[in-house]
Amino acid sequence: MSPAEDMAACRAAIRTGSLSFHAASKLLPAKVRDPALVLYAFCRLADDAVDEGADPVAAVLHLQDRLDRAYAGRPKEAPIDRAFTRLIDTHDLPRALPDALLEGLAWDADGRRFQTLSDVRAYSARVAAVVGVMMSVLMGVRDRDRLARACDLGLAMQLTNIARDVGEDARRGRIYLPLEWFDEAGIDQAAFVRAPQPLPEIRDMTKRLLREATRLYQRADPGISALPLTCRPGIYAARHIYDGIGRVIRDQGFDSVTRRAVTGQKRKLGWLALAGVQAGASLLVPRMPTLYARPCPETAFLVEAAAVDAPQLPRSEALIDVLARLHEHDLQTRNDYHIMDRRSA
Repeated sequence: MSPAEDMAACRAAIRTGSLSFHAASKLLPAKVRDPALVLYAFCRLADDAVDEGADPVAAVLHLQDRLDRAYAGRPKEAPIDRAFTRLIDTHDLPRALPDALLEGLAWDADGRRFQTLSDVRAYSARVAAVVGVMMSVLMGVRDRDRLARACDLGLAMQLTNIARDVGEDARRGRIYLPLEWFDEAGIDQAAFVRAPQPLPEIRDMTKRLLREATRLYQRADPGISALPLTCRPGIYAARHIYDGIGRVIRDQGFDSVTRRAVTGQKRKLGWLALAGVQAGASLLVPRMPTLYARPCPETAFLVEAAAVDAPQLPRSEALIDVLARLHEHDLQTRNDYHIMDRRSA
């Protein structure tokens, strides 16, 4: 297949798999929009394979192999992998960034839960803030200040996602809210997973999470207004679309257990228009001091990995450890299946 056909496959994957990003991407300049669609297609399919596949451990190990092949210049014979390999070469994408995504997905496959809000931010750094940093690389933005604000935006979006999916995650046996909040509220985690209910305490946790997301959206805003002018409308659009999901949750009384926040096309069009206006207005606004705030501790490693003068670092031991644990789990599972097959023969 030609590069154009590979690109068409990436567009199709995002058109059906990520409506919010697909809407926001229309406001990006073509030289950023196409590689961004490739990036989101690769990340989205990887995330879906872990979240929705029958074997999340195998999905993570398969993603590791796909990354190894892409960075070796020998991608898997699939449109998105070929397009992602070209993106790596064209934009000099540091391997540490998709490795961070790999680690976050490995945490999911490992069934990890998070004790504190800081732990939730650390997870969100790996599955969402890293995408913001990779987007910055595609835009040619590699200074630490704007990278830190891209991380803030990614964290805010992921916390919004978690707030929206409290009930859906629980029905899958997952909890992404801080476990210490359950302890403080006197709610048994296992009981909530067995029978999710929109208890007042759960609604309050959702409200607390969205309050943190709002703080991070506000920290991110000066970074958006400092992006290349042609990129600002698309990123403002993504920011408002995701923040809009949080507003719907608030309007629903913070009940995301029995209801799922949905934003219709009319609202999205309104946010797209607002993004265009805000991007133009940003030309008249002086840079805010918040632009130069230090990165959140949980995202500092991403900023350092993507900065223009960043050294090439070896894979983190934490990533190696979690992948090794998943490899052992996969081998044990395969051995168990072989034993069962022999017994049934």
